[in-house]
Amino acid sequence: MTATGAVEGARLGATLMHEHVFINLLREYRGTGLIQDLPLMRSELDRYQEAGGVTLVDVTSAELTWGASPDPGGVYGARPPASAEHTRAPDNVAALHELSVATGVRIVLGTGHYRDPYLGDDFDRKSVDAISELLVRDLVEGFAGTRIRAGLIGEVGSDQWFISAREERNLRASARASRRTNAVVSTHAARWPVGRRQLDLLLEEGVSPGRVIIGHCDTVNIPEYHLDLARSGCYVQFDTIRPGAEFALNTRVSHIVSLIRAGFIDSILLSHDVCGRDHLHAYGGGGFDYISRHFAKRLAQAGVDAGELDHILIENPRRALSGEAG
Repeated sequence: MTATGAVEGARLGATLMHEHVFINLLREYRGTGLIQDLPLMRSELDRYQEAGGVTLVDVTSAELTWGASPDPGGVYGARPPASAEHTRAPDNVAALHELSVATGVRIVLGTGHYRDPYLGDDFDRKSVDAISELLVRDLVEGFAGTRIRAGLIGEVGSDQWFISAREERNLRASARASRRTNAVVSTHAARWPVGRRQLDLLLEEGVSPGRVIIGHCDTVNIPEYHLDLARSGCYVQFDTIRPGAEFALNTRVSHIVSLIRAGFIDSILLSHDVCGRDHLHAYGGGGFDYISRHFAKRLAQAGVDAGELDHILIENPRRALSGEAG
């Protein structure tokens, strides 16, 4: 399910599984954490499309969309804050639809709530099932105020090495929505191996491991962690692939190659997690086409052939988004 409607899985093509087109991360990144310029993002998506990109998954959770979309005729910030009642601002959804039509890039929208400290006090006033019901609405009927449907749940996750009480309720709500709709759940599990705890909680709620994507695995430099997740049957996502230090890039290549050679090519997903202005071409970053134009060459030099790369960038996202893997 994309911003412009349902698409056959075979037509998704090369897909980035964890990106942000419009986002408000000013709470943590005052200098670069706001992207809300529609013409700018059109040029960034044009570059992705020119590099062979077909589909992009926007996993911008509720708390990161309010105040992050173009707001012509309005005053920035003149909207209610995100809460357990909201998932995406209607103008955010409309802008993504407009970009998809203008660029030809298919955009899959995520629904859900982010992590601490973004989960507000009002989040505690809703039951797990009530929160889940809104996610199901987005997946089955469309985001509030629109007819555009979500295509997955995420990103949802954990701020630190443990799952807080609010995060647990958020993950359980996501799990229950996944069970009802077969939508894949994409998580935030950065810096610490908390993805294992997330997976266990989702499995406890009855979600199939093939409907789980553990995110930011490349920020956790523990190969055994990656192998454990892959053996459990979930997707292992290396999604902060950006230009930078040679050590960081070489480490990511090593992790990916290790999983391939261990027989888990079906488990690997790749992306950039563009989430700040400094990640965009316009501000000196690698944009949405860094993997296809540059990182792919590093993988090739490490022995990953074209067929294997296509499997990771085309076949695995197709299975994850279509529900075939579940």
